[in-house]
Amino acid sequence: MNALARLRRSRFAQAVLLLAVLCGAGIALYLDERETRQQTHELAVPGTPDWVELDVTTQEVDPGTGKVTLYVVPVPHGNLAQPGAPAAFSRQVEITAESATATVFRTVPGRAGPPQQVPSEIFSGTETDYPFDRYRAETVFSAHDAAGPVPVGLFSGDSDPFFFVTPTGTVLPSGATLMEMKATRARSTFILAWFMIAAMWALALAVLAAVEVLHRSGQGLVWPSLGWMAATLFALIGMRNAAPGGPPIGSLIDYVAFFWAEGIIAASLTVAVVTGTRVERRAREDAVPP
Repeated sequence: MNALARLRRSRFAQAVLLLAVLCGAGIALYLDERETRQQTHELAVPGTPDWVELDVTTQEVDPGTGKVTLYVVPVPHGNLAQPGAPAAFSRQVEITAESATATVFRTVPGRAGPPQQVPSEIFSGTETDYPFDRYRAETVFSAHDAAGPVPVGLFSGDSDPFFFVTPTGTVLPSGATLMEMKATRARSTFILAWFMIAAMWALALAVLAAVEVLHRSGQGLVWPSLGWMAATLFALIGMRNAAPGGPPIGSLIDYVAFFWAEGIIAASLTVAVVTGTRVERRAREDAVPP
């Protein structure tokens, strides 16, 4: 008994240690993703002293509408900055962001540059590839003042919790700057999607195993088991609809797990009811006196 008790305590301690390790790994992954999102990427910096810095933050990637929403804040450098107020422009500068459509906004002399939301069109990617879907978008930024073109530099950040955006910047011969973006699902979304796939299959196989036991043991209509199976059938629908990012029906996650899990559970429940009904009828017939 002492050896058995020590074995149980050892297994309990190992389970607690494993749980602590998993929780620590989860916190480390969160801190790493948080640190990555807070980083600002320097995409392009002109070699001239007088230029406009555009701080571009990716606010939202929306595959449903095919748009990436950018939050752009212009910052002056060199002679474009107001003396004594580095964040204010010394003269009017017209800034243009071109994707499928053009967005134009102007600075006011003596004031800081106005923040602007800029839509960028997605030109590559399929939403039904969830959670492995990835998208590409690009926007060309240019600036002009009364004297002509003004060099543009880009700094990029990311604030969309569902996507991780990798930007690149290229200075074009015209003096404009091309910003290219590749968006993939965030690590947290990817992990949760894989967990949902595993959970769907685990629940479906659990129901299948339970039906096999009921069938082999020749039991009738076991109502608690039937209630659990029916509840699982509808619970998976709620789990599927809670997938982060709201993927449309017919996505890869459905063909990999959801459709199969629902089919297995529905078929198992039907088999349990049919075989249970037969057992109940046979028992009732045997109970009738000749």
